[in-house]
Amino acid sequence: MQSLPDSYRAVVIGATGAIGAAMLAHLRADPRCGEALGLARSTTPAIDFDDEASVARAAAQVGAGGPLHLVINAAGMLHGAQGLPEKRLGQLHYRQMEATFRTNTFGPALVLAHFAPLLARRERSVLAVLSAKVGSIGDNRLGGWYSYRASKAALNMLVKTASIEVARTHPQAVLVSLHPGTVDSALSAPFNGQEIGRAAADAAADMLHVLDGLQPGQTGSFHAYSGQPLPW
Repeated sequence: MQSLPDSYRAVVIGATGAIGAAMLAHLRADPRCGEALGLARSTTPAIDFDDEASVARAAAQVGAGGPLHLVINAAGMLHGAQGLPEKRLGQLHYRQMEATFRTNTFGPALVLAHFAPLLARRERSVLAVLSAKVGSIGDNRLGGWYSYRASKAALNMLVKTASIEVARTHPQAVLVSLHPGTVDSALSAPFNGQEIGRAAADAAADMLHVLDGLQPGQTGSFHAYSGQPLPW
């Protein structure tokens, strides 16, 4: 991350997942990185999107160490105990929708609320959330995956809205949604992820390269791992 200050501080949320772990490994291998913290349910401090207060507690502990220059939320879900993504309207039910939105939208919203104020005010900083191309309303041609699509579309709106507010106090900050592509991970496994997905390390490297090149004027934007801007 050549664009960040020397000895920059970074935080990866969802650091035990495939992409989060790969991003954390890349950052810890960067000689310019002063500190790279990984947060998840099992870490200390812990972040658990089912425990609203845990996000605030973790932010308070991390913030005590000084300003942050890079925050990445890599936590997300496509399927879980409530089942696979809904293909038809008749499959919609509250349990699936609530679980999906809690992980993909509500939790990251709290990350924005509690971690964006910790970004360095006088230096370049970046806050990125992993979204998904299927969350693009303009690019939706196939339908299906109702909760997942809607949760990521809502996440994109949160990032866009937060970017406007944060720019008033952090003029060098960039808030951005990122599409990682299909990655060989537990998230994509039921959908032939092992056959069609890229290695998590490659996806992480691509996305960090994109973040390195984004300018403050691009805050509140949505990009693929290739750097291509994506439609809302």
